[in-house]
Amino acid sequence: MTKLSVNINKIATLRNARGHNRPDVLQVARDCERFGAQGITVHPRPDERHIRYQDVRDLRQIVTTELNVEGNPTPDFMDLVREVRPEQVTLVPDAPDAITSNAGWDTITHQIYLIGVVTELKSIGCRVSIFLDPDPAMVKAAVATGTDRIELYTEDYARLYPQDPAQAIAPYAVAATLAQQLGLGLNAGHDLDLENLAYLHQNLPGLAEVSIGHALVCDALYYGLENTIQLYRRQLR
Repeated sequence: MTKLSVNINKIATLRNARGHNRPDVLQVARDCERFGAQGITVHPRPDERHIRYQDVRDLRQIVTTELNVEGNPTPDFMDLVREVRPEQVTLVPDAPDAITSNAGWDTITHQIYLIGVVTELKSIGCRVSIFLDPDPAMVKAAVATGTDRIELYTEDYARLYPQDPAQAIAPYAVAATLAQQLGLGLNAGHDLDLENLAYLHQNLPGLAEVSIGHALVCDALYYGLENTIQLYRRQLR
């Protein structure tokens, strides 16, 4: 079964809007796990506009499933993951001022750099995933970095899905099949929701994990957090 990792960045955004501790990010993480989440994902950015570096340290102490920390491996980010040692680090090439992640790595151009980062992260016991567009050339080049997994960036899939699901999934299915052939684990994330998740799951061989935040939190406003997590889990069966 594909695992559901809940991204709680939006919970931190809501908390930061008032400058206090409501909602409590740590309690939400505990509750997500209690309600069925199989992992907690956070993406701290340099300006700490949602998840703060201290949140990541605190989450390390209480997450009992799997902590997945996403981000661009800047010096500050690398210092944080060396300290926290999450189960998984997902490398994302986002600019400091990016609203959200909007592209995967060029694993050809940045291969030497990624080899160094991946090697260090694996040496401290972290599983490593590299955020990628569904480009076979990038999937093939990812193997040389030594990464354990790739995470397919699914914005294009989500955008095209309402018009033509088969066309939307096609490049992702090719990338997923290639990843399996090359021995890479497979994650996926970005703009996945209750409408498009089941089809993605049914058509990507070897999908190990999805990380979902924005849509899940939006749905929780209507359905409640516990029910929403169960609804997402059902899409992955």
